[in-house]
Amino acid sequence: MQIPIKRAIERVPGGMMVVPLLLGAILNTFFPGTPKFFGSFTGALFAGGMPILAAFFICMGASIDIKATPYVLKKGGSLFATKIIIGAVFGVILGHFLGEAPIQGGLFGGLSTLAVVAAMNDTNGGLYCALMGQYGRSRDVGAYSIMSLESGPFLTMTTLGLAGLSSFPWQTMLGAILPLLIGMAIGNLDREMRLFLGKIAPGLIPFFAFGLGAGLDLSKVWSAGLLGLGVGVAVVAITGLALFFVDRATGGTGVAGVAASSTAGNAAAVPAIIAGANPAYAEAAQSATILVAAAVVVTAILVPLVTSFVASKFGTMTDDDDETAAETDTVPVHP
Repeated sequence: MQIPIKRAIERVPGGMMVVPLLLGAILNTFFPGTPKFFGSFTGALFAGGMPILAAFFICMGASIDIKATPYVLKKGGSLFATKIIIGAVFGVILGHFLGEAPIQGGLFGGLSTLAVVAAMNDTNGGLYCALMGQYGRSRDVGAYSIMSLESGPFLTMTTLGLAGLSSFPWQTMLGAILPLLIGMAIGNLDREMRLFLGKIAPGLIPFFAFGLGAGLDLSKVWSAGLLGLGVGVAVVAITGLALFFVDRATGGTGVAGVAASSTAGNAAAVPAIIAGANPAYAEAAQSATILVAAAVVVTAILVPLVTSFVASKFGTMTDDDDETAAETDTVPVHP
């Protein structure tokens, strides 16, 4: 007897990412002691999101043709710049009216400049790569090597006018793209390794998704209420619309743009780091952490749905399209 598990999961937009991520989040929320109770390899699955994601980047890097590097710089750079500009614009506007403190009461009580900027600045790289693996091209995945520069508090500090409080962690930034570069080197030196590692990448998606989900607490979404939901929806709507047009302007269908309109899980740690660097944000940090955590979960659910819709309306591009385009100087779009 056969149960169509894979088909059932793939019926959910971005299902290979979303379903394991939600499973991990549910277990972490309702059974937080599970990894400690079982320990060993089972416990490692709950905390293994980042190591598996690193292996995923190597495999995906191997599938990228070095000739696509200019495209990676153009695509990744344009999406990266768009997210930063949007965060900066909202930082300036909200900072003018709210300053560092959060709104004290009412429907928007707890909302702050810090919460909005932190939620908008950082893209969920695992979700983006998983969606591009399903709806895009390997070189679209490679664009995240540029977008990974969003990670951490540096750009949020810069946006808030606090760049002088910390030095640029170049080692961390290099470490974020090094696995992808290693994979690209291996894949371009040996075509057989490119094929071998390229086939492995899709199979790693549910495993790192589960590990990332195991770091989320769904109760934070509940405590954030409608405001947390609103922040998540606003991040997708505002950044997604801008990124959609930027992606199309740089030769894409818009799919990569909306796939990048999420909030990274590590963004939830940014408010506390900012408050530690500047006590002026201490009051806003606690509510900002809850709102950003809510945005992480909301965007992780919403972005695959929006990406699937955009792919169905505007088409997707595959690696085969790149080969055809090289011969005809046009890039066909398949529905």
